[in-house]
Parts: sequence; C-alpha cells; structure tokens
Amino acid sequence: MISRPPFPPVIRIPGPTSGPTEKRYHPRMAYTVLARRYRSRTFDEVVGQEAIARTLKAAIEQGKVAHAYLFSGTRGVGKTSMARIFANTLNNPDDTPEIARAIFSGQDTDVVEIDAASNRGVDDAREVIANSVYRPLRGHYKIYIIDEVHMLTREAFNALLKTMEEPPEHVKFILCTTEPHKVPPTIQSRCQRFDFRNIPADQIEGHLRHVIETEGLDAEPELVAAVARLGNGSMRDALSLLDRLIAAGEQTLTLGLLESMLGLPDRELVGRLIDAAAEGDAGACLEQGAALLSRTSPDQICETLLDRFRDLMVLSACGPETDLVDLTGDARQAEAARAAKFDAAGLVHMIALTESIQRSLKSSSAPRALFDALLVRLALTEKLADVTALVAGKPPVPGGNAKKS
Repeated sequence: MISRPPFPPVIRIPGPTSGPTEKRYHPRMAYTVLARRYRSRTFDEVVGQEAIARTLKAAIEQGKVAHAYLFSGTRGVGKTSMARIFANTLNNPDDTPEIARAIFSGQDTDVVEIDAASNRGVDDAREVIANSVYRPLRGHYKIYIIDEVHMLTREAFNALLKTMEEPPEHVKFILCTTEPHKVPPTIQSRCQRFDFRNIPADQIEGHLRHVIETEGLDAEPELVAAVARLGNGSMRDALSLLDRLIAAGEQTLTLGLLESMLGLPDRELVGRLIDAAAEGDAGACLEQGAALLSRTSPDQICETLLDRFRDLMVLSACGPETDLVDLTGDARQAEAARAAKFDAAGLVHMIALTESIQRSLKSSSAPRALFDALLVRLALTEKLADVTALVAGKPPVPGGNAKKS
C-alpha cells in the first residue's frame, strides 16, 4: 500500500459576505529568512567591512585583481557575501539580473562554490584542478569560492599548491575560512589576505532598524540594541535572532519578548539587584536574586551582571555621553544615574568577583550557595573596602565605594 502525503493545512478565513472561504497553503510557499533576503549585493551595501569593499572595488577598477584571495573572520561577518559580490562585479559588470541571480544563489556555471567541509579530499581538489583548464562559458573568469577552506586535508592543499601558484589566466580563487591558522602558510603566501573584523554593534543596530522598518514592524529601541549586542559582531546571528522574534507574531517587538524567548534575566529585576548592592542591602540582593533564579540560571544571571557592571564602569569612568556603551534614550539615562552610585574601582572589583564565581559555578556541586554568596559579597563591597582602609591606617570613606555628593 502506497502512503500518501498529508494535504496542506487548510486555513478558514471569514469571507466578506458569504460563509468562510478556504485557502490552501502550498508546501512550496517557503519563507526566506532575513539573513538571505537582506544580504548585501553590491560593494556599497556592505555593512561593517567598508575598507575591504573599497579595496576590492578599486582593484577591479584599476585592473589589478589578484589570482587568489583569502577571506578570514568569524561566522556571519560577510566573507561569503563579499566573495559573491566580488565574483558578480568581475563576471557581470553590467549587473544583468539573470546572471546576478545565478551567482548569488550559487548556481552560476562560471562561479563555482565549494563547501570544503564536505568536499575536503584530494580527489575533490584534483577535480577542481581538472575543471579549471576549461574557459568560462559567459563570464570573463572561472571563479572558485571555497568556503571553510581550512577543512581541506593536507593532501588536498598540496594538490592545489601548483595551480594556485600559476593558475590559468581565466581562473580566480577566493578562499573563505573562520580558522586561518589552519590554512598552510604555503597556501596563504599565494593569496591576498583580508581579515574581516567583527561588525560593531552600532552598525548592526542600524541595519536591524532598516530591516524592521522595511518589514513594516515596530520595535523598542532597547530591543534593537539588545539584539545587536547578542549578535556578538555577527550580522547573520543578529538577523537570525530577529527572525525568531518576528516569528512570535507580535506587531511590536519588545525587550520583554526577547527576554522571555531566550530566558534572559529581567532587566528591571537586575537593576533592582544592582541598586540593592549599591545600598549595601544584602537581604534585598538575595530577594532579587531569588526572583531572577525563578526565571533563568545562575550562569546566565552572572553573564548579565557582567555586562551591566561593564556598562556602569564605562559610564562612571567616561561620563554619560560616552559612545562606548550601546544604550539609548531612557535606558542610558537610567544607567548613568545608577553609575553615579559607584566609582570605577569598585565596579572593577565587582566584575572580577562575578567572573570568578561564574567560572566556579560550572564545577560546583552547590551552585546556589556560591551564587547567594556572590550577592552578599557584592552588597558588602563597600563595608569590606572600609575595613581595608582601616587596616592600611587610612580613615574610612563614608559610603565606601559608592559616590556621595
């Protein structure tokens, strides 16, 4: 008996006059993720790697294109996108839509994309060498984009050496890797190397705002800033996280939605905990800590505390207008007021203490005891500082580490 696939789901939508109408969603109606839909397609659209984009664009304009390039950097910073833009500009100078579509979808006959993670053997390398002798069908060059090139075996690298040193005039290589130290020096010496930096949070934030506006959504400024920070320099990671938030179906994206989706500590509760520490109130610290533990893990709370203490330290040292913290509007004002309760030295101590306890939590059989001890220790920081001053023969400062007007 042949099993039949289930019919597509039926959604009943009320009609304007008669009874409900039926709308069938075909399985081929696939959703394209934001990271693919908003991928850069020209050098001018590149975000965060403008210097590299200018250099490659100038090389093409001046006719000084090398035969091999090595693009290195962490995931999601634009290596493969830049390789495709470079290939499209070389082989499709008129930006013909059909050719551009084939190149950016990885289906062009003259721009060959190879995943070295699954095609890593010497036979795969020999196939590339054998095919490289054939001239391109419609473009100027035969371009090989080898992603995750560090995954190639030693024998595969050795097979590529001669071809990369003296390739046919119509062949270009673009190697992409997240681990350049695993690419043999003999290969690197035959390439022009470009190191892609992590994309700054403010540039990720600006791009996310553009995406949200284009998608016809609303989002809290604090939410956009938080997603940009959580991207950790990767535009793709930030867009993937934004995709998850949009999938929740909310018309307005809020920081609360992000916290509930990722299990992040509530920002307001963390603020109360820090305020209690500033006042030296150990009991209030423990109460706020218990409330946070009902929502997330001690490790995640420590991670959040480290980020918050870092922001407070920078605000305390540099002033409320500094560009070194990714805060906007009311959130910046609130943190600036909170930073006024501390001095930078006390916050440095609190960061070191929190980081030490976070490492210990991973191997402890009593993580709750360590976490609670951390909270009490944070609340007692001022008093312990006064004891240290007395031992050193200095008069204690009123308020300890907290700033007093």
